[in-house]
Amino acid sequence: MLKLILIGLKDLKIMFRDRAALTFMLLAPFLLTLGLGFVTGSFGGGGSGLSDIPVVLVNLDKAELGNALVDVFYSEELSTLVEPSGAASAEATYRLVEEDQAAAAVIIPAGFTQSIIPTAGTFSPDPVQIEIYSNPARPTSAGVIKAIVDEFISRVEEGRISGMTAILSIPGIQNMPSEQVEALARGMFENAEADSDSTTAIALKKASQGADAVQFDPLAYMAPGMALMFLMYTVSYGGRSILAEKAQGTLPRLLVSPTLSYQILGGKVFGIFLSGVAQVGILILASSVFFGVRWGDSFGLVLLILAAVFGATGWGLLLTAIGRSAGQVSALGSSVMLIFGILGGSFISLEQLPPFVRMVSKITPNAWGLDGFTTLALGGGLPQLAEPITALLVMGASLFAVSAILFRRTNVMKR
Repeated sequence: MLKLILIGLKDLKIMFRDRAALTFMLLAPFLLTLGLGFVTGSFGGGGSGLSDIPVVLVNLDKAELGNALVDVFYSEELSTLVEPSGAASAEATYRLVEEDQAAAAVIIPAGFTQSIIPTAGTFSPDPVQIEIYSNPARPTSAGVIKAIVDEFISRVEEGRISGMTAILSIPGIQNMPSEQVEALARGMFENAEADSDSTTAIALKKASQGADAVQFDPLAYMAPGMALMFLMYTVSYGGRSILAEKAQGTLPRLLVSPTLSYQILGGKVFGIFLSGVAQVGILILASSVFFGVRWGDSFGLVLLILAAVFGATGWGLLLTAIGRSAGQVSALGSSVMLIFGILGGSFISLEQLPPFVRMVSKITPNAWGLDGFTTLALGGGLPQLAEPITALLVMGASLFAVSAILFRRTNVMKR
């Protein structure tokens, strides 16, 4: 056991003396996290990246529902999320959006309220559509504005449909004069509007009891996402060193020494594992120190890091067992690093991917690791980490078993 540990520590020292390896292990993921933080605005809005979103409003309706939507954007509940301003015409809002002075423009057309709430002599079966002119340079912020408008429209449509249903269910409605039906419908819509005056489309709430409310920091997703992606480089680098030492003659000299082959291979694997733990641990610590990310349960965090590295190490050993040379393992490692980074959610949140891709992503340590880190950032503890940790341990053990069989067939540890 002592020899196994010494071999692992020796490989760890060698890796940390390699400047090129350190660049890919630590500097590259740190700089990518830093860049993503600035691009998404996570360093400028109290950690959420979504605050004071500039939106331009044009209310050509000048009636109840148009004014109600404007009031939503100026409500106290959304005061920290959006920064609304008015404009006289739709053309003026287009120019502001195109000049990147606003994330989106909301144009409420004339006749919007009239198309929802009928007046005497007028009735429209279809409501007039509200226009949202979004800024392609700010997709996330524009999406928030669209969500606010969509929620408002959903509530209006709900009231409209329920009102029409209630009217049609009135006995003798077919025999009533059209003016009486329209007045009745308008009264129902106005009552529904009055009942919902105290609510807005989106309410920002804080916990009133217990611990402080947990606000998710996007950097708590970006930082481990980059760390887990480059972890695949680290484990493939360690596996590549086994074949490199065999080609250079260092490994055969170790095999003729009074050291058993399983101790040598175990020491090499232990060195890969230690390198991965050191890499992820340093990057997670850096995210806490430099970016202010709070990870909550320390014990759960340590177990998650160990499990994630264990699962990734299994993949590194499998690549080593498949590759015939250090160059092949290096090429495979780089390819798998990028593929797992995409599939595992390091670049795009898994929630935005199709169901099939989300299912395939379960073969990657990235997806399970990000699931665990997100849980921690949202205030979860060890009980909530049981599933990702178990999946990573099963993944690593299965890949270790397959790799051992392949190593035996390829005679990598042959004297």
